[in-house]
Amino acid sequence: MTGEESPLLSVVVPLFDEERNVEALHRRLTAVLAPRGEPYELVLVDDGSRDATGGLLDGIHDSDPRVTVIHLSRNFGHQAAVSAGLDHALGRAVVVMDGDLQDPPELLPRFLERWRAGADVVYAVRRNRKEGAVKKLGYFAFYRIMNAISDLDIPLDSGDFCLMDRRVVDALKALPERMRFVRGLRTFVGFRQEGLEYERDPRATGRPKYTFRALVGLAISGLISFSGYPLRIVTYLGIATAAMAAAMTAWVFHDAFTSGTAPQGWASTMVTVLFMGSIQMVAMGILGEYIRLIFLESKGRPFYIVRTYRSHESPGGPGRPAGPPAANGLATGRGDRVP
Repeated sequence: MTGEESPLLSVVVPLFDEERNVEALHRRLTAVLAPRGEPYELVLVDDGSRDATGGLLDGIHDSDPRVTVIHLSRNFGHQAAVSAGLDHALGRAVVVMDGDLQDPPELLPRFLERWRAGADVVYAVRRNRKEGAVKKLGYFAFYRIMNAISDLDIPLDSGDFCLMDRRVVDALKALPERMRFVRGLRTFVGFRQEGLEYERDPRATGRPKYTFRALVGLAISGLISFSGYPLRIVTYLGIATAAMAAAMTAWVFHDAFTSGTAPQGWASTMVTVLFMGSIQMVAMGILGEYIRLIFLESKGRPFYIVRTYRSHESPGGPGRPAGPPAANGLATGRGDRVP
């Protein structure tokens, strides 16, 4: 893409230690988009990779004028890398997809068809996952729990793989959150949204970067950010335990004044203490997650920092500011542009 041409489509891809998939990803995206004859750009975000991913991205940038590469200063996480790509994307439509080729580039023409037909957001719905049984069960449970308790109607089995109209992207960029759950925010902003079912491919090569711990963390962030229901659960637990305590007290007094056979000793006392203690610890944990979120948001730190920004756009080109955009992040280091 040249400085005189604004892209119809931007494809944002966050990448972390994907040296074995980067070249295949670029090749498949080019094979799908180049024959269409429509201007597009690939916004490839290096999320602090420790392997050769960064060097490979620079090589692809040097050989393809439609590629913009953003190197973050460290690994900020998948959601921050997605946000960095959205901040820099210029297309009238923007696609977000993973770099492990589980999201097939060949689906993009169908996204564009739905967009041209009037949809502002086209999100991919995973019809089938080619993953282990434990991970499948975890995803199944998360989406259904999220849908049941969330303040929003977040579509089932839909990840970050989607196409968004420019209006939707601008609305997302204007939101003030630092701790981001992009698929939840995408639902929050509204507009006309449609699902598109697809078969999710197995990971091409390499090991998944989302560990079980990371997935649990993402799930907790999503639940805390888009639902106040966990706090209500604490209230309900308090009411239930208070009712149980009142019932037990009434039973003890009744038995003491009638038969006098109420159980005595340390066992019943320990059960009661442990039960109440566990309820209190669960309540403190839930409250702590909300307090943590408030604490992180109140500091107002950028949720990503750009170390190096490489684009073929000339300074002041259409839609491209004179320096690297940083709507939600901090731009430092070089802003390299190749004329």
